[in-house]
Amino acid sequence: MPGFTHLHVHSEYSLLDGLARVPDLVKAAKARGFEALALTDHGVMFGAVQFYQAAMKQGIKPIIGCELYVARRTRFDREAEDRKPFHLTVLAQNAVGYRNLLQLVSRAQLEGFYYRPRVDRELLAQYNEGLIVFSGCPGADAPSKIIDGRVDAARDSLAWYKEVFGDRFFIELQNHDIEFIPRLNTELLRFSKELDIPLVATNDVHYATENDPRTHEVLLCIQTGTTMSDPKRMKIGDSFYLRTEAEMRALFPDQPEAISNTARIAEMCDVSFTFNEYKLPRFPVPDGQTAAAFLRRLCEAGACDRYGAASPEALPAPVRARLDYELSVIGQMGFDDYFLIVWDLCRYARQEGVWWNVRGSGAGAIVSYTLKITNLDPLHHQLIFERFLNPSRISMPDIDLDFPDDQRDQLIRYTFQKYGHDRVAQIITFGTMGARAAIRDAGRALGMELATVDRIAKLVPALPGKPCSIDDALRPPTEEAPSEFYTPELRGVYDTEEEATQLIDTARSLEGVTRHASTHAAGVVISDRPLTEYLPLARPTRDSGPAGGEDITQILPVTQFNMGDVELLGLLKVDFLGLATLTVLRRAAEMIERYHGKRYTLDDIPLDDPGIYQLLTSGDVTGVFQVEGAGMRKMLREMRPHRFEHVVAAIALYRPGPMEYIPTYIARLHGREKVSYRHPSLEPILAETYGIIVYQEQIIQIARDLAGYNAGEADTIRKAVGKKLKEKLLEHRQTFIDGAVAGAIPAAAAGGIFDDIETFARYGFNKAHAADYALIVCQTAYLKAHYPVEYMAALLMVERGNVEKVGLVTADCRRMGIALLAPSVNHSEMDFTIETLDAAEEARQTALGQPPQRRRGIRFGLAAVKNVGEGPVAPIVSARATGGPFASLDDLAQRVDLRAVGKRALESLIKAGALDAFGKRGQLMAVLDKLTGYSGSHHLAAQAGQMSLFGADQPLAVASVLGQLPNVAENPREDLAAEKELIGLYISDHPLQRLADAVNDAVTTLIGEIEAPMNGQPVTIAGMVTDLRVIMTKKGQPMAFAKLEDLQGAIEVTVFPRTYAETKDLWRPDAILQIAGKVEAREDRVQVIADLVREFDPEVRLRTAPGMAEAAPADPPAVDPDRDDAPLDAPQAEEDIATWGDLAGEDDLSPFQQGAGPVPTAAAPTMTSPTRSPTTRPPTTPPSAAAMIPPPIAMPPATPRPAPPPAPPDGEAERSSAPYRLTVQVPRSADHQADIKLLGQVYQLLISYSGQDRFSLRVKNGAGMVDLDFPNNQTRYCVALMKALDGLLGRGRVEVAAPQVPVAPQRGPGGWRSGT
Repeated sequence: MPGFTHLHVHSEYSLLDGLARVPDLVKAAKARGFEALALTDHGVMFGAVQFYQAAMKQGIKPIIGCELYVARRTRFDREAEDRKPFHLTVLAQNAVGYRNLLQLVSRAQLEGFYYRPRVDRELLAQYNEGLIVFSGCPGADAPSKIIDGRVDAARDSLAWYKEVFGDRFFIELQNHDIEFIPRLNTELLRFSKELDIPLVATNDVHYATENDPRTHEVLLCIQTGTTMSDPKRMKIGDSFYLRTEAEMRALFPDQPEAISNTARIAEMCDVSFTFNEYKLPRFPVPDGQTAAAFLRRLCEAGACDRYGAASPEALPAPVRARLDYELSVIGQMGFDDYFLIVWDLCRYARQEGVWWNVRGSGAGAIVSYTLKITNLDPLHHQLIFERFLNPSRISMPDIDLDFPDDQRDQLIRYTFQKYGHDRVAQIITFGTMGARAAIRDAGRALGMELATVDRIAKLVPALPGKPCSIDDALRPPTEEAPSEFYTPELRGVYDTEEEATQLIDTARSLEGVTRHASTHAAGVVISDRPLTEYLPLARPTRDSGPAGGEDITQILPVTQFNMGDVELLGLLKVDFLGLATLTVLRRAAEMIERYHGKRYTLDDIPLDDPGIYQLLTSGDVTGVFQVEGAGMRKMLREMRPHRFEHVVAAIALYRPGPMEYIPTYIARLHGREKVSYRHPSLEPILAETYGIIVYQEQIIQIARDLAGYNAGEADTIRKAVGKKLKEKLLEHRQTFIDGAVAGAIPAAAAGGIFDDIETFARYGFNKAHAADYALIVCQTAYLKAHYPVEYMAALLMVERGNVEKVGLVTADCRRMGIALLAPSVNHSEMDFTIETLDAAEEARQTALGQPPQRRRGIRFGLAAVKNVGEGPVAPIVSARATGGPFASLDDLAQRVDLRAVGKRALESLIKAGALDAFGKRGQLMAVLDKLTGYSGSHHLAAQAGQMSLFGADQPLAVASVLGQLPNVAENPREDLAAEKELIGLYISDHPLQRLADAVNDAVTTLIGEIEAPMNGQPVTIAGMVTDLRVIMTKKGQPMAFAKLEDLQGAIEVTVFPRTYAETKDLWRPDAILQIAGKVEAREDRVQVIADLVREFDPEVRLRTAPGMAEAAPADPPAVDPDRDDAPLDAPQAEEDIATWGDLAGEDDLSPFQQGAGPVPTAAAPTMTSPTRSPTTRPPTTPPSAAAMIPPPIAMPPATPRPAPPPAPPDGEAERSSAPYRLTVQVPRSADHQADIKLLGQVYQLLISYSGQDRFSLRVKNGAGMVDLDFPNNQTRYCVALMKALDGLLGRGRVEVAAPQVPVAPQRGPGGWRSGT
């Protein structure tokens, strides 16, 4: 090639050393007129495929290479002198050279890794063919020896390379402003002539253009952990960019051959990649059988088992036809081996007791069902094979497998053993600097104050699933280019603060640069031949084998190419996903078998059990797969699913886009809206989703059944819509209309149907995937509904390392009446366990205000205590298993070598209450050093054979060796704080426990019940301040962010400047406050904006009339073994009445006549307050419903009102002037008599709470929504009432309007304070 070619070039994949992104590098080369370019990253080939594609796209010849690290001795030596290997520039000349380069790079990682991946001379000689080698940069073998003055050794090195590589070896010249370069080049030129080795000029490129040196210096600071102000920091200079040909020639005026040789070398290099040619491994089938024949035999046997047929010939015709069709397509596409590989993985999992699940479209194949890869029957669930494998377009099948996260590695290791360590690898992935990370990294390198950097970084929006760049946040929106990410605060800081401007500009230049490599969470590649024939391998980014590579067969390598590159090369990828929920299911099933003798597997957990759907409808779904979020809980409560298909639809609908159709789906599901179709021929396809296109499979069915497409062609419509291929869409539209018209569908209707397809296909969901996930939803819900103690214990086991999550789960346990037992060295195992409660424990729980509702509780595991783990507590558990419970501290110290436990772990166990049997925590902490010292001495003596004459097993002496424990003042508050920190909750007591009744009476909502759908709703809450952060606004005004916690949960409270100024003396850690404000929900964050604040006083609270009976929350929806063995209630009958009757014409069915009956105790059991004597409320007899019903009107949406002040402390007289307003929506069903009875129950429930608050009942009649108002009746808005209404109607059916009152001035002790 004419001119000069850069042959020594580093990209961002020389991690934190190269700056240039691959596309930018190639574009810069193109702009500077280069016709070829090499890539030679340090020790890796991470970017080779990406570089090849980018270069070919720009019309530049790609040259594939690597700057290898060469061991100073051998690749197996690992001593101090081996830490700094030599560098060596290597290029692949041809296909043979490329394969040899793959071998060198791979073996450097897997065999020679010691600080760097290293080859040695043995490997270089073995794999020399087809490689072009340069003597290297100043860090290479010969140059470094010249710099050190060891000229003879340098000559010997050059001579060795010439001998091995012949005329493919060149002496590399560079010219940078470095002190030793002239002397080095002089010697290299002399050796070139002396040894007859040709010259080549390079520039050791580390960044693309001359504008990048400063950013590169910042990058090096990030790599080395230094700052730009450090005079000793690492830096290389400002000349390591893509110099132009003219610049390079000017550097070497006396060595023109060094320039021209670069073009000659570029001409010599010819490596090309072939993409999308599949390289599937062969599954080992029995002798004499082909893969296709073996697959058919397995499928037919499985089909007979699944469908109850005596032989393949006796299978139902639809099953036989579908199976034959799928097997023929699989065979034609060459994927028989693929299905056998996946079948074998599932076979092994079943054999080993490993639970699994299939995600994605793979469940749409009857082959998957008959092979027992999935338990979803695609015929029953109307799943389409072509959505998974389209015969119209050959593409690799992709069945993603979920395994328990604690058994995933077991399956991966089996795959390595089955197909060979040389043919299997995990897949690498790369982390890049996101916007916030780039700001923080740049800030550290610039030496800025961390608080300032953090403040600026947090101004960049961080939206899940919506990455935002710094430029996105800085760019103001325009009509032509709207921007959801624009942040005026960031723009203002950037424009006005010089330091911030420098920081942000530096971060912008770093943003998107690759920062680190890691192992992909799921991907494993399996090859038909040794992988190093196709790609380079690397050591895993987290060691999963011996350090130093002593046994390569024990290392699970990773590819150096990312998942997309692996797939481009045609290699088979199988996803092994770790799913913690499967671990929960398996562990729960193990405990159920242990405690109840009932064995569950992934095959036999029912999906039609009423308890599943009662639990999902209740919203009590903590720990239930996929539906824990506030929005999903709200949807399920409104949907009231009672069939598996409803759960499938819920998962598919709850996403951006189709979410807007959720109300329509629910209304049609319950008969409140008529189902309609554009044409009757759509009904068989859309009936299950009530006329709404929800699934991608429905689009395929519509195109196939209405317009004559085959299924493979129909799937291309979905792809065309998803990729917004306008020309393809126009073509499909006409084809669809023509086909539909040929089938007797009017053209207008056909056009409308296609418009619907185009709308829904943009977000239509894969039904097979939704059904796979719905399966786990129902399995988890079933176990939680019927075996709550086992299920919650299993959930705690899986989450034990996550203190925050443990706190949420245990709060749900307490809500369910499951006792939580403190960790104990005499009772706890390593993990959470289940114990039967004795009378003493029941009494203790009751004294704490937590009377257990079940006969068994969950004991904390010792390893679940923070800072402890399994290793330290193993000796304790082992000693107790051998010798029984510990009688005293002396006994513990003598039987357990506490040195092995460790002081930090012992301290945490003491603070968590695990040693409470032996003394107060302060006392135990005071003797901790003495205790560990005594234990150590005792065991040292035992090891030395110096035990007493009577041996180690002598009875304990009456007097303790440790002596009497010292008197130490107790600090209950400190003890409780330690409990919360170490195990995630208060377990021995709670600061609010004895105030629970007063708190419940003083609030409208418990903190744990506040959810995102309550956005804008006024609330009154009370709790303890557990965290407080005060900041200054831009105007210099203080405001606060606090965490408030009650017995049910915790929430962040925002206190704006005006409110904070009036209440700042109240805000202190551990203060118990009552707050009135409103809920604010943004994305996944829910908080309360405080308007009114006062110190909580149990004597000053919302009072009720004497003798008032309060409704308690409804019982949990399902019966479990710890309550009784009564069967579950039948599920609510499906409502399929399309329209409602006109209540105004049904005056003979007044819900308030005596026949309606009282509120049933099952829905709202009564409970007498302990502070009041029960009395009977005089019955209220309102006029008939018909007389009170106003003309039907359409109700406008409720308008959020300002946050309310809760009831004043002076009683009902003052409160009566500012009542709340409750609007209760009463649902209707197909049973009109039942609806009338329900109205009466709601009315009786409301008036049973004596107070001054107003209420109305909202119902639907033939003309629309109607509000039934009761001007002569009042109720009392409180937690108990809200829970009773939830139990009767389902949650989310009450709208609350705050009272409108003027803000009172600041009051005295116990009074409200407001900042407004």
